Amino acid sequence: MSADSAPQRSNRTTRAAERTRRVRRSAALAAGLAATALLVSACGSGGTSGGGGNTNFVTGTDGIATAAKGERTPAPELSGKTIAGKTLDVADYKGKVVVLNVWGSWCNPCRAEAKYFAKVSKAYAGKGVQFVGINTRDTSTGAALAFEKDWGITYPSLYDPTGKLLLRFKKGTLNPQAIPSTLVLDRNGKIAARSLSALSEERLLKMLKPVVAEK
Repeated sequence: MSADSAPQRSNRTTRAAERTRRVRRSAALAAGLAATALLVSACGSGGTSGGGGNTNFVTGTDGIATAAKGERTPAPELSGKTIAGKTLDVADYKGKVVVLNVWGSWCNPCRAEAKYFAKVSKAYAGKGVQFVGINTRDTSTGAALAFEKDWGITYPSLYDPTGKLLLRFKKGTLNPQAIPSTLVLDRNGKIAARSLSALSEERLLKMLKPVVAEK
């Protein structure tokens, strides 16, 4: 065997190991991109709501997508710590209409709609309606708590900085795909309506009132 063969084999092994590392880094990057795909369209004044094929929901010209009572999908398990450090499970609100608002303190459209959420949440507090926020992409809770104080938000928000809770929503359902996004869950915990843009008071009530009126 040639004395040069050992170094050559060593070089080939080194190159193979480097190729393996590059493949693994690429795979990790792809996974990270997939995990944050629904946040790519973050913080816009509008969004794409989709709804073709067999999704069983219809999107109106106002951007609000709705599903009929018999064609709704249950919301996934949404629980964890709030930005105030308390434990919250959305399933505990079953029997109430739940308004889920995905937001971040860094998001301009979230600030634009915050006053309407504060107002409507207080107006419907005694009417079997519970508002819950899902705060995302805030690196600490301090900015999120300041946001709530500034805008008079009194309902709780789950702290979801990496978007893990949002990824629990199945594709093809009325899932949140932008920040801000708003979902209305019926009294059985199923998704009745969705918006992928900042809401005015009028549009928020347009989503909420029909679900509240259901028997």
